[in-house]
Amino acid sequence: MTSSLPPNSSHSSPSELHCPLLQKMISHTLNNNTQVNLAVVSVHGVVSTLGILENGLVLWVLGCRLRCKTVAAVWVLNLALSDFLTTLTLPFFTHYLLMGHSWVLGGPLCAAHASIFFLNMFVSAFLLAVISLDRCLLVTKPVWTQNHRTVSAAWKICGLGWAWAAVNAFPYFMFRSVMLKQDGRKLCYHDFALYSSQSTLHTDCKARQEATAVSKVLLAFVVPLVVIAISYAFFAIELQARRKRLERRRKSASNGKQKSLKFFRSLSSPVGQNGARLSQGFTKMVVTVIATFVLCWLPYHVFCLLEVTAQYKTEIVDLVEVALPYATTFTFLNSVLNPIIYTFSCPNFCSRIRQSLGVLFEGLVEEAGPLVLVTERMKKKCISSPTLLSSPTPPRVPRIQRDSEGSINLFGFKSCPTDEIERRQNVTLSLGITLPGTDD
Repeated sequence: MTSSLPPNSSHSSPSELHCPLLQKMISHTLNNNTQVNLAVVSVHGVVSTLGILENGLVLWVLGCRLRCKTVAAVWVLNLALSDFLTTLTLPFFTHYLLMGHSWVLGGPLCAAHASIFFLNMFVSAFLLAVISLDRCLLVTKPVWTQNHRTVSAAWKICGLGWAWAAVNAFPYFMFRSVMLKQDGRKLCYHDFALYSSQSTLHTDCKARQEATAVSKVLLAFVVPLVVIAISYAFFAIELQARRKRLERRRKSASNGKQKSLKFFRSLSSPVGQNGARLSQGFTKMVVTVIATFVLCWLPYHVFCLLEVTAQYKTEIVDLVEVALPYATTFTFLNSVLNPIIYTFSCPNFCSRIRQSLGVLFEGLVEEAGPLVLVTERMKKKCISSPTLLSSPTPPRVPRIQRDSEGSINLFGFKSCPTDEIERRQNVTLSLGITLPGTDD
């Protein structure tokens, strides 16, 4: 006999097929402690309100207020979108807890709530792995990333991640259903007996339960963490190798050569002093988000594996049924903590927050090239020069000289007016490139 009820049905009858593990949960009367439920509901109410406001604010700033879109902004924007969708469903889960662990909102909302929850799980893991790989490629393959790392490519990768997550979340939508428990409460849970028959019920339940639990742990936790660990291992190895090469150059160079190397390194480095600080700020933010992801999702995946084990060890069924909702609460905390991490990872947080939220987040996702950094450094030097206030004559900045043979003399400097053309010529000579509007 095949189950005649459609998926996401909100009715249950004695003749309906259920997996043995689910049948035990239907007969139990656990999670009916009113005081504990009220405490959890209060926490959920605060968390859901903060989560919706925080992630909505991040989406508004990065999507509407940010003047320059960067690859880093695309990563953070998609992470915030995933968290925002999850926090939108958090009030429904709070209502479920408020009703004494009884789902009275119907089958369609039960399936939608579960689908968005698992969609966020897979998307977050995918994006954190991609961001880590992106950080690794920026250090290990700088030339390749300079040519291929674009905003449009980042959007395509994010679209691929959303499609991949939707495919993985689809089984949870198909097998989600609302069942009536023996004590009158309604349980919103996955019913792997759907689309099964009496003869294959036992086999189907075990196979589907194990497949979904293992796929969640592997695809949404273990594999992304392996990619993250390998990426940051190569990241650290490459940075250490660069430091060693730099130390060898410093030891082998004379004082004059040290000055010249330092001068050209400041111009040709992918990130200058300000850019390095910004890159370090984004990297620290990514590491903190990854650590928060692990701490918030680890208990949930542990109890998912215990749920599979409960098919063979029935004595732990009560533990899984009681602890799994609280482990799920920790996963929702991840979506609330992420916007706080984004905000406090921004450079000069206190001063930027006084200006505007757009300027605040620009400091986190800004990506500047060497030419921009050199030009900005010259502008800042001209603005901060004391001669600008004390003398009516134009301020003077060092200019690289060429000797009689046409080569650059790094030790002889003379002053020149700091108009726009002169500054562009300085950058041209130091970087060895030709800019529009310069005569070289």
